[in-house]
Amino acid sequence: MSGGGWLRVAAPVLIGLIVLGAWEWAVRANGVPSYILPGPVEIGATLIRDWRTLAGSLWITLQITFAALALASSLGLILAILFAQSRIIELSFYPYAVILQVTPIVAIAPLIIIWVDDIRLVLLVCAWIVAFFPILSNTTLGLNSADRNLLDLFRLYRASRWQVLTRLRLPTALPFFLAGLRISGGLSLIGAIVAEFVAGTGGRESGLAYRILEAGYQLQISRMFAALVLISVTGIAIFGATSLLSHLLLRAWHESEMGRESR
Repeated sequence: MSGGGWLRVAAPVLIGLIVLGAWEWAVRANGVPSYILPGPVEIGATLIRDWRTLAGSLWITLQITFAALALASSLGLILAILFAQSRIIELSFYPYAVILQVTPIVAIAPLIIIWVDDIRLVLLVCAWIVAFFPILSNTTLGLNSADRNLLDLFRLYRASRWQVLTRLRLPTALPFFLAGLRISGGLSLIGAIVAEFVAGTGGRESGLAYRILEAGYQLQISRMFAALVLISVTGIAIFGATSLLSHLLLRAWHESEMGRESR
């Protein structure tokens, strides 16, 4: 790893350790009760003690998150291709995608709960709504950003629509799609958590959002923080995985990743 790579890891880790140390010191020095604000040490101990329960809830949340992300990625890509192939289709349907994006999910979720009987499907739909638009908008922009001179060259050589799509538009749109995927990865997790809060799912097949609500009702604040830590770590892991995927796919030919390696 280069010097810049070490600095990229070491700097935020050092800041995090300083913040955690100051947090622990402030809690102990001021005698703050754990039911108001637990320290990092107590949160870590709670995470270890309640790992079995929290891990099961994390798995439920992850299932919804990844299913929503996969659905948003596939449908977003398909619709973006249709929009790029037909200006009429884009003008007809894109405004409704915008409306779906700007409507708060907490306002839509109660209606979805009424219309859909399966609570898992309710959570999936809510998470998909949140994650769908960034992929659609970014990929549509990428497909429409193909170099006009290259498009003229393809037409000059009488390339078919399929050849223009697969050999020019899709490669051009790939960085845009991956940027949307990085955004939607976190949004799908947020959508799953918010949907769980609104739906109020409980029991053994419940996600991390219900564990937070349950811990709040019981004043187990350290467990609330432990669940929040899992959510944050999961979000970071999703972002890291999508960023790594983007790097692996683009490092050999796209300026964004080639320039990063040279810095």
